[in-house]
Amino acid sequence: MKKIFLVLFILTSFSIFAQKPCEIDREFTDSLGSYKSLKQQLIFERSFAGNSNRIYFTLSISNGILSLETEMLQQSNEFIKANCLDQKSKIYLQLANGKIVTLLYNGIETCGTLIRSEDGKNNRITSATFLFSKENFEHLKTSKVTFMRIQYAGETVDYPFKTSFTSELDGKTYEPEKYFIENLKCFN
Repeated sequence: MKKIFLVLFILTSFSIFAQKPCEIDREFTDSLGSYKSLKQQLIFERSFAGNSNRIYFTLSISNGILSLETEMLQQSNEFIKANCLDQKSKIYLQLANGKIVTLLYNGIETCGTLIRSEDGKNNRITSATFLFSKENFEHLKTSKVTFMRIQYAGETVDYPFKTSFTSELDGKTYEPEKYFIENLKCFN
């Protein structure tokens, strides 16, 4: 009887501590090389007085180069100020262990796209790709991200990360602090 309980305990322990599976969105290899990306995940959400701001992350690797694809969505009844990205733009990630990881913008200058929806709201969508440097992303595998700072062309904006939150958009619970810990293992 003790052996049965021991086996049941061990099996339940494995299922409790099992790692989250990698959710691959796209993966292909052709004559130009290989590409693999994970499913997009909501990292930051703020809604206040009819204005909302959401940031999504997608980790990808293209021909051995690891990058972070970001999509920033702003929605408002009023005009939305553009936060432009240029060659000097960066993302700074502050980790729980005190380290700071810097990602470099890889693209041309952009201020996003302003779209007016059918319900009369203004929507600004800004997509960008940021690159990791080889020496700094190893800390992301073991330490949670507590804070993000984006250096735009004209200003710097801070985004505190939450341990977890339930999105107003889809009702799902997200854990942005653990995003890199859970997802970088998909590219080993």
